[in-house]
Amino acid sequence: MRHLSTSLLAMPALLPSRPAHALRPVDVELVLAVDVSRSVDPEEQELQFRGYAAAFRDSRLVEGIRNGPLGAIAVSFFTWSDWNMQELLVPWMVIDGPSSAGRFSEALEAAPRRAHLYTSISGAIDYASDLFGQGYEGTRQVVDISGDGVNNSGRPLAQARADALRQGIVLNGLAVLDRTPPPPQFAALQPPLDDYYRDEVIGGPGAFLMVAEGFRAFDGAVRRKIIREIASHPGPGPLVERAFA
Repeated sequence: MRHLSTSLLAMPALLPSRPAHALRPVDVELVLAVDVSRSVDPEEQELQFRGYAAAFRDSRLVEGIRNGPLGAIAVSFFTWSDWNMQELLVPWMVIDGPSSAGRFSEALEAAPRRAHLYTSISGAIDYASDLFGQGYEGTRQVVDISGDGVNNSGRPLAQARADALRQGIVLNGLAVLDRTPPPPQFAALQPPLDDYYRDEVIGGPGAFLMVAEGFRAFDGAVRRKIIREIASHPGPGPLVERAFA
């Protein structure tokens, strides 16, 4: 009996222990990736930051989060430009109601505004892909890429996109169209930005593209886009939506 008691006391040590840092379940892990290349002037950059901050103060967005199965999402926000220029301005935050959504908006408003040179969508996708699984486990992992230009820095976009899709990440796009057309000699060198984002950037189950017709339309575009992204049962919506100022 003495030996049996000793054995029984030792048994719990053989049982699998719970991970020391278990991931918190959330409905969606959402990464917001914002273009700050040289084609985005200070006013346009400010419109982007304010647009995201205003979106998370929208009661419809907050209600959409609270109506999810778990009633919470995890969000992070970074800016990007050159292949090696990504700046995480707001690390992962859980949003589960007006208070936490307000804190996220305040963090965006207080974040520094910095611009760089080139446009590396591939670098943004690679950086965003590495952010997942850091404290949270979403039923969906979504990257929201906003920008106003094509990939011109870093590795081929197709490679970064394919790697992210293999991880099960959904890539959505927010293409901002410049209302001032470029000179004809430059316009002929690249496809229309909305076509480029639709064909080369977005991908994964339910992926879609929101097109802002100029930076003045960004505010409305980003609200509609995030509300659709956080829907608990996203239906088959249009592949491309457009927002006007």
